[in-house]
Amino acid sequence: MAAAPTITRRQEDHREARTARILYAVVGTVLGVLFVAPLVWAVLRSFESEAAITSAPRISDFTHLTITNYQQLIGGTIHILHYVGNSLIVAVGTAVLTAVLATAAGYGFGRFRFRGRGLIFAVTLLALMVPYQAILTPAFLELNFLHLTNSLLGLVLFYSTFNLPFGVFVMRNTFSQIPAELEESARVDGAGTLTTLWRVMRPLVTPGIATTVLYAFLFAWTEFLAALTFLTQQGQYTFPVALLNVETGTFGTVNYGYLVAGAVIAMVPCVILYLALQRYYVQGLMSGAVKG
Repeated sequence: MAAAPTITRRQEDHREARTARILYAVVGTVLGVLFVAPLVWAVLRSFESEAAITSAPRISDFTHLTITNYQQLIGGTIHILHYVGNSLIVAVGTAVLTAVLATAAGYGFGRFRFRGRGLIFAVTLLALMVPYQAILTPAFLELNFLHLTNSLLGLVLFYSTFNLPFGVFVMRNTFSQIPAELEESARVDGAGTLTTLWRVMRPLVTPGIATTVLYAFLFAWTEFLAALTFLTQQGQYTFPVALLNVETGTFGTVNYGYLVAGAVIAMVPCVILYLALQRYYVQGLMSGAVKG
């Protein structure tokens, strides 16, 4: 007689677990549709003519899809892939430089004890509160003095500067969560500072590095104002600046076909990078938020 309640309790636990899984699947599906639907809509609209894009959407419009917008952007007289290449150089360079410097600075703040460490770290974080638009003019004068205007290298240095505070914050907190015993064991085995950082610490701080890379890449890939200010030679334009010139016609008219197709092209590297780093992304954010 005593076994009956146990069986009933197990059945109830199983029923609750099944209900929770169904609810999780339903909510996840709804959220997935909400996030994916705008992307799918943008991709479908990019294969429509400009007249169809600027008019109210109809089901019949999706039966006459065309690749004209992409042909004009990629294979026509515009050669948008050249500017995509410029943006990739700037974005990848910014991501790599920011990750290297932020990792080194985060290691120093997180593992070493020196006078004024807290003050220097606080001053570094203060830069997060300063929008780069506020100092765009002095930054232009400085880059011009260094002959780094109309240079992708100058743009990489500028973007890296404004991504470093966030990267240092994430990496410092990531290193602070690693037990000191691991580093001490490496030193006992004869490993130096660089060897310890590369072989022992690097695999453990990969989530923080991935988060830093992702934020720096997205910032440099989508940024428009600084690129428009520092680059005046057409051959050096990044993708956002070139797309503005392409989509804007006489008297400021906008070619929405080029605009939507260009937006889809701009989404591709972002989606690929996010999918490649998404398993590290949440871990890196938590390492930057749990411990201050």
